[in-house]
Amino acid sequence: MAPKTKKSQESINSRLALVIKSGKYSLGYKSTLKAIRNGKAKLVIIAGNTPPLRSSELEYYAMLAKINVHHFQGGNNELGTAAGKLFRVGVLCVIDPGDSDILTTLA
Repeated sequence: MAPKTKKSQESINSRLALVIKSGKYSLGYKSTLKAIRNGKAKLVIIAGNTPPLRSSELEYYAMLAKINVHHFQGGNNELGTAAGKLFRVGVLCVIDPGDSDILTTLA
C-alpha cells in the first residue's frame, strides 16, 4: 500500500505545481475563507497537521459552498514545499486550475 500512496502523493504534488505555475491560487487561512465566501474557490487543500477546529471550520464553509476539500497527506512544511514556497502553508485554495487537471482527479 505504501508505494501506491507515494505515487499518488507525487501526482498530487506535480498537479499542484502546475496550478502554481499556470493557474490562480490563494495561500493561507484568511484568504481561503474569503475565496470560499465570495464563491471563487474551486478546491480547498488542507495540510495534515492543521488544527482540528480550523480544518472543520473550513470543511463546513466548503460544504455550504459545495466546494471539494482535499486533505493533504503531509504537514504544512510539505504542503509549502509542494506549492514551491520556502515557507509553511497550512491551507491552500485553487481559484483557477490553469492547465492542471487537479479538479477532476481530486474530486
